[in-house]
Amino acid sequence: MKTLNLVGPDAVDLADRLVPRLDGRVATVETLPETAARDTDAGAAYGLSADGSWIGAGDGQTLPALLDSLVPDYDHALTVGFEDARLPTVVIGDADPVGDVVATLPNAEADLDPILDAVADFEPRVTLESLVERAKASPLAERSGAIATFTGRVRVKDSDDDTPTTQLEFEKYEGVAADRMRTIRAELEEREGVFEVLMHHRTGVIREGEDIVFVVVLAGHREEAFCTVEDGINRLKDEVPIFKKESTTEEEFWIHERT
Repeated sequence: MKTLNLVGPDAVDLADRLVPRLDGRVATVETLPETAARDTDAGAAYGLSADGSWIGAGDGQTLPALLDSLVPDYDHALTVGFEDARLPTVVIGDADPVGDVVATLPNAEADLDPILDAVADFEPRVTLESLVERAKASPLAERSGAIATFTGRVRVKDSDDDTPTTQLEFEKYEGVAADRMRTIRAELEEREGVFEVLMHHRTGVIREGEDIVFVVVLAGHREEAFCTVEDGINRLKDEVPIFKKESTTEEEFWIHERT
């Protein structure tokens, strides 16, 4: 799922214009007042019609978590009004967002083509759940009795005495990293009883406790699934050119410069 943030005057109008121009299913997420009213004490409230249309409201949600929940079902997501979101962002007027600005428009009626061209080059947002759904949709899924997964995440510390890690930043050797992952996947899928191997490594800034990397294996039985998912993450870490910068509460440094 490709995600684009829109900020500035009439950002909702810009989203309305963009939705029909984007391919596939599109979700929109708009900012609400800090205390959006709900007439219930329930933690979440939903309304569902006979034709499958629904509305919902709840609490305790974050924007990254909400976007992750949309990934398996949508091709694009437009977020509207989130100036503090670390997402590719279109600015209308003089807004000053935190995310990378991909276009600045004088107003919400400006030409959409530059925005659509930029979105076409975005790297999709991927989650473990979206990879599992892809594996389940494999033509060979009917022969599968196991799906094994691995998720790597940002560890805050190895022991109580360690200096806490606040975030990691990853950069790929563009082109080479993707080619190497495709080779690893293809070689692992040659194994007897292994039907599909999926991998994804996120780039950019990833904060403490957030997910970094996923490996998903669709296999006939648990033995080959577990073995292959372990080999997959080990080979990804050893063979794919991805560079890591660690930030702690005291310093920041590139890992490869200290090894």
